[in-house]
Amino acid sequence: MSAPAHAQDGQGAGPAVKPAIIAVVKESAVGELRVATVPEVVQKLAKAGHEVRVEKTAGTGAYYPDEIYAAAGATIVPGRQELLKGAQVVLCVQPPTVEDAEQFAEGTIVIGFMNPAGNLEAIRKMRDRKVTAFALELVPRITRAQGMDALSSQATAGGYAAVVMGAANCPKFLPMLTTAAGTIRPATVLILGAGVAGLMAIATAKRLGALVEAYDVRRAAGEQVRSLGAKFLELEINAEGQGGYARELTPEEKALEQEMVSAAVAKADIVITTAAIPGRKAPVLITKETVARMRPGAVIVDLAAETGGNCELTQAGKTLIEHGVTIIGPRNLPARVPFHASQMYAKNLQSFLSLVVAKDGSLVKDYSDEILAASLLVHEGEVRHAPTRDLIGGGKP
Repeated sequence: MSAPAHAQDGQGAGPAVKPAIIAVVKESAVGELRVATVPEVVQKLAKAGHEVRVEKTAGTGAYYPDEIYAAAGATIVPGRQELLKGAQVVLCVQPPTVEDAEQFAEGTIVIGFMNPAGNLEAIRKMRDRKVTAFALELVPRITRAQGMDALSSQATAGGYAAVVMGAANCPKFLPMLTTAAGTIRPATVLILGAGVAGLMAIATAKRLGALVEAYDVRRAAGEQVRSLGAKFLELEINAEGQGGYARELTPEEKALEQEMVSAAVAKADIVITTAAIPGRKAPVLITKETVARMRPGAVIVDLAAETGGNCELTQAGKTLIEHGVTIIGPRNLPARVPFHASQMYAKNLQSFLSLVVAKDGSLVKDYSDEILAASLLVHEGEVRHAPTRDLIGGGKP
């Protein structure tokens, strides 16, 4: 985004356009250490002529102190009420709460994750207050939107954190070691699901020296898995779905999959599960019977814990030990690497802002762009995202 255009000495085509006022909130969700933008991006926004406000200590959890934001050109604001007063664009990581929504003025543009199906009361409140909300999880997976794909950037952070967590809880070395005390065989790490998080988990486990296997119901994922040096477990099923996700398997396919996956799980030292179906409960890939067959000391890190879990025994937010197997159901894994997760998220938001804020510094009024249209959740008193509107029961009060 370039600096706003200003009329000079009466020679301009029209009145000068005021720069956008952009507010960055401090996240209030338990365990959330990320921040919606970082000093590097603030500097670029400020250079483009925008006023950037950052709520006091918003970046502390991600190791971006207030003084670095101030040096980058941001104004540090002590409280939420003062932060939002007159703000035109509000940037966040976690979905706004009902209390947050009550503080947004009419016409405020809010950009961040919105959790449409799980945050209906706040969405109703934003609708009633005629707030414009863009949900980053609705950004279409098209080439032009790759720089705005926050789901992928945060899944990358989650895949990395999952392997580190698995290694920290595993009683074995991951790499092969040749020592005076003998040779130690490498640990076996199994990744179930080869999406963005799964591929990052594969790469991380390989860097740590483990033997890595992976499985995904999409055949196309096999090439990516092999390119990272892992073994791809193949089953004669093609479950390629729309948007890069897998379709749901038939009962017969599920039985074949379960048999192969169970055998691989039983001999693995660390299992990372990442399988998800958008808007649906996570598929169960590891039954309690399979857990009972696993080696003592084995570890399961279930990235689908918050949507029901890929392991039948997973409990979100808890670590359990069953049959000598440690089962971890982490919440919000990207927040465990908040510095770089925030950095990537901030770049996603910067790219998205280039569609919302015009080159002259004015706010775009026409949301017909395919990326904006797909991610527009609430606007002018209506819920624009059809599935969310159906859940709420109508676009207007």
